[in-house]
Amino acid sequence: MKFQDREITLKDGRKCILTPTAPQYAEQMIKYLEKTSAETDFLLRNPDEVNYTLEGEKEILGRILEDPYSIMMVAVVDGKVAGNGAINGIGAKRKIQHRCSLAIALYKDYWNLGIGRNMIDYLTELAAQVGWTQCDLEVVAENEQAQRLYKKCGFIETGRRHNALRFDDGTYHDEILMYKDLK
Repeated sequence: MKFQDREITLKDGRKCILTPTAPQYAEQMIKYLEKTSAETDFLLRNPDEVNYTLEGEKEILGRILEDPYSIMMVAVVDGKVAGNGAINGIGAKRKIQHRCSLAIALYKDYWNLGIGRNMIDYLTELAAQVGWTQCDLEVVAENEQAQRLYKKCGFIETGRRHNALRFDDGTYHDEILMYKDLK
């Protein structure tokens, strides 16, 4: 989905642009996916699972940009990708067409600067414009920092998925289920 850029001022005074993730960001996105996956265990993918080619990533980003029901944005600070967030519909069946799902991640260097909150607020604003009335997300139970952020952004905990994730060390981790009413 194409949408208007939004400029925000970070807590350290720098400017950040929230902009649609377009094919020109493909190379930076691949590096971002690899590095953020290594910086925390709280993302769904592991670094070795990032296996996109440059051409493949450009194609994916181009397709998402043209899809009016897929919202993907990058946060750009000093000309570099600092983070990425996305909203996608849950499914095409009428009973769940009102719901979308949010995912977000930032490079660790950009945590606690206000990017995450601004991205979530803008993503959910755009989701409401598309017509979704509920936004869902899942967060690793131990990721208390993210849970606090989601609650600040209006998300409410609705349940828990027991042993939803198995890390490479063999440990199992629950997911906290959260939602935000967009009506």
